[in-house]
Amino acid sequence: MSTGPGAASVPAPRPPHEPPPTPNAPEAPPDTTGAAKTPGCPAEITGPPANATEARPSTPASPDASAAAHGQRASMFRSLRVRNYRLFFVGQVVSNIGTWMQRIAQDWLMLSLTGSSTAVGVTMALQFLPMLLFGLYGGVLVDRFPKRRLLFVTQTSMAVTGLALAALTLSGHVQVWHVYVAAFAVGMATVVDNPARQSFVSEMVGPDQLQNAVSLNSANFQSARLVGPAVAGVLITTVGTGWAFLFNGLSFVAPITSLLLMRTRDLHPVRRAPRAKGQLREGLRYVAGRPELLWPIVLVGFIGTFGFNFPVWLSAYADDVFHADAGSYSLFNTLMAVGSVSGALLAARRGTARLRVLIGGALAFGLLEIVAALAPSYWLFALLMVPIGMFGLTVNVTTNTAIQMNTDPAMRGRVMALYMMVFLGGTPLGAPIAGWATDAYGARIGFVAGGVVATVAAVTVGLILVRAGGLRLSVGWNQGHPRVRVLAQERADEPKSVPV
Repeated sequence: MSTGPGAASVPAPRPPHEPPPTPNAPEAPPDTTGAAKTPGCPAEITGPPANATEARPSTPASPDASAAAHGQRASMFRSLRVRNYRLFFVGQVVSNIGTWMQRIAQDWLMLSLTGSSTAVGVTMALQFLPMLLFGLYGGVLVDRFPKRRLLFVTQTSMAVTGLALAALTLSGHVQVWHVYVAAFAVGMATVVDNPARQSFVSEMVGPDQLQNAVSLNSANFQSARLVGPAVAGVLITTVGTGWAFLFNGLSFVAPITSLLLMRTRDLHPVRRAPRAKGQLREGLRYVAGRPELLWPIVLVGFIGTFGFNFPVWLSAYADDVFHADAGSYSLFNTLMAVGSVSGALLAARRGTARLRVLIGGALAFGLLEIVAALAPSYWLFALLMVPIGMFGLTVNVTTNTAIQMNTDPAMRGRVMALYMMVFLGGTPLGAPIAGWATDAYGARIGFVAGGVVATVAAVTVGLILVRAGGLRLSVGWNQGHPRVRVLAQERADEPKSVPV
């Protein structure tokens, strides 16, 4: 039986077209016109608006886009042909390694200063709390101001924070409250940096390359997850945590330089939202009225809050279930990172973001968590981390791309801020619940509970999207093979078949 949503088998509609602004001309307010939609029906069913492309009119279709349209395989790294994105990608490679180094060094420093795991948890909460509290306001700023300028500010502020922490640590004057302030400052910068970076991708590559670029960003971050902690471990054990902070602070030179070297004329300009009252509520109403945006965000919220608490589960499995050491915990995380990189690269080969891929990936993710939780042997559990990482990343990339492609560019900052707030902001809420369930009932029950929530959420959201699109499943046989179709009934006597 198919778990995909209604017309998720067709590509998500492109964002509305936005012609380049006339030099020295005042910015126009956001365009609120478009094709009429049936209330409660996803955009994939009603079809894209008449001006359904964000690319400039004179821009020809890319060879990879034409290949995808004819069912041919597109290049996995095609978006790197875009000069601006190539600069951005290289800068992020260096910066992401530094980010992972600081995460490891920060936790180790707090443990060294206090000897308390609670203090480490407080530091983590301070870093994610600003996104939960102020994430939507960050989205409003991203829609109002040029994203490239905002990224200059946020990247510079995070560089200063890393360098300040390095100076305090290397000089021997660092105190606990210094680390708390630094974590909160990074969290505040992330409130604007995350939605700005996510939505700036479409301005660099355009809609045809969006999914590929988002996928490569995820592969970039997950690859740094393999390198950064290892480098941080070497530095911490040989010369101390301060040098890891110093590397992170200096690593921001790379993305800042990439932003300076970009060609403004090659960007895909978008109309910025003018300053006005009620823009926060406007963004929430915009998402609430569009099932193709609302329900994927709800799904990711449940999965991010209850299904991604791997630091809690994997450490408990290494210690309590398999009675292993810290090396096993590191191995579980490494194998999951390998799966995440693989999932990102596979997503990079797909030319479109289909909601059925999102629902299917979420369902597979939840079921694999349940299977892994009940795995009887150490190596079976370890190997299952690879597909879990792969499908978890598939959910993340597909949601990110589908939301961006279904959102009016003038609203994209607010919508992406809501997405990031739900996905990342759920960590301070879900981690304590997962920890309590694991402590009270054991690691296996805690892990199973997370998988069950993810599975139920995937099935529920899939059925809601099918119902919202006025669709029904048709299950039968065709030449001895099972055949599943989604039927969209525009008229009762003339159903329209949408392959799944």
